[in-house]
Amino acid sequence: MPEAHEMTDAEWFDAAFAGAPLMAILRGMGVERTIRLAETAWDLGIDSVEVPLQTAQDEDALRALVARAQARGKSVGAGTIITPAQVAVAAGAGAAYLVSPGIDPEVVRAAQDAGIPILPGVATPSEVQLAVSLGLTWLKAFPATWLGAGWFRHIRGPFPQVRFVATGGLDAANVEEFLDAGVRVAAVGSALEDAAQLERLAAVLRARASR
Repeated sequence: MPEAHEMTDAEWFDAAFAGAPLMAILRGMGVERTIRLAETAWDLGIDSVEVPLQTAQDEDALRALVARAQARGKSVGAGTIITPAQVAVAAGAGAAYLVSPGIDPEVVRAAQDAGIPILPGVATPSEVQLAVSLGLTWLKAFPATWLGAGWFRHIRGPFPQVRFVATGGLDAANVEEFLDAGVRVAAVGSALEDAAQLERLAAVLRARASR
């Protein structure tokens, strides 16, 4: 994938999520478990993996996974970025993109200044409009299951140019409901450790690839 500074945030996310409508979020899992589940995701066909940064151990996991990802030609994102200082930490650890639970213009500008694509979280039309005013068209909708699939059908009316990654409470049982509602990418986590869910997620990927 081209370097982030060679393309806009929208172009970068378009390319990053082109291969599959799913991404993996590996929160607080430690180095070994993070790598194991990321490998599971990559083998399944889920290219995008996010490691939320909340502890020193999370930073260790991110660094280790970035090294593993480089060997496989994958990119790893850093999540739960809520301060400009964390932008620098994530960049230093090798994160290719950033994800925030909410939208903070200072964090967005810090990411833009660092040349790292960012996916801020939104849950209201006002937050979506703020994100658009900051030049963003790829956004994280959180918490997705609380918002409900219908939220995405309604929000596409005034913001047809925005593409959403739905996170929060999604698994193999409900990802298709959100994808059918217009979500571009659905995020899963612990489902990667459930053999039954893995089989179902694989079926989702096969079905979407054939469309």
